[in-house]
Parts: sequence; structure tokens; C-alpha cells
Amino acid sequence: MPEIILPEMEPELEWICGRAIQKVSPQRKHAILQARIGAALDKWARRKGEVGTEWRFRLTPPGEERRPLVPDVAFISYERTAGLKDADLEAPPVAPDIAVEIFSPGDLRVHINEKRRVYLASGVRLVLHVDPKRERVDAYRPDGSHEIVSLDAPYTPPEFPGLRLPFGSFFKELKR
Repeated sequence: MPEIILPEMEPELEWICGRAIQKVSPQRKHAILQARIGAALDKWARRKGEVGTEWRFRLTPPGEERRPLVPDVAFISYERTAGLKDADLEAPPVAPDIAVEIFSPGDLRVHINEKRRVYLASGVRLVLHVDPKRERVDAYRPDGSHEIVSLDAPYTPPEFPGLRLPFGSFFKELKR
């Protein structure tokens, strides 16, 4: 399959719904949530893989073109990156294990849904949608299951033993 190649820009460009879309520049709540989620994932991920923010992945859903998507936070296991050359590690041609999207005021629902579809079709094991305005987190899996994450206790996805994401605490930190 051919690959859609977009120039590197700030903020990044992604290929969504058949066209290049520039990511929305994050504001305070988005930036704080991105930092907290990234730190919690990174603490858990030691010796398991790598965590990055705004990391470009080149994803290929079955039968479709490879295209760039940039999750707000991503975890990719060493297992998935085994054998990749250094250049490919910079923009992996494989899906991360976890993709986190934190909604920004300018995000369009159609783009959010399409990114989730591409992530899951490309092999992401867990997609987390974090909505700062509604203080809500939704978890999606490749089997089509969806759950609204409780904010009363840290979220512990069963496919990632030992991972604890205290979304309720993260949201409380946003209030001054």
C-alpha cells in the first residue's frame, strides 16, 4: 500500500478523513492532563516500552494507505518495536499499544471518531478519549467494547497489569 507523507510542522499534521488536518494547539487543561497521563504511563512503562507525547506514528489499517496520526500520549511496547531501525523508531510504522486523545475545544467529533477507528484497525490495544470539559474518560478496545471509566478509583485496564491511571485526581488538579 502507498504511504501518505506529510511535512513536519508545529503543531503536527495528521491524515484524517482523507485530508491533512493540523492538530489543535493545546491549552492549559489539555497540557496538564497530557503531562499527568504521560507521567503515569511512563512510571508504569519502565522496562516494558516507551511513552511519548505528540509522537507521530505511521499507521496502516488493513487494505488502506499508511497515514500519520499523532496521539496526545502513546505507549509502545519494546515487543512492538523489536527489530525497527533507529529511523523507524522516530515515526514508527507500527501502532502503539495505547493511544490517548485529549479533546480540545476545536476538535471535530468526526475526526475523533475516525482517529479511533484507524487506531483500533491498525492494532492499538486501548484507545482512551479524555474529555476535560465533561470530566469524562472513555476506553475503547479492538473487540468493539467501550466503557466509561469511573473517576472514583484509578483506572486499571486488565490488558496492562499494574497500570493505574487516577483520572479523578487528574481532573481535580485542573480546578484552582
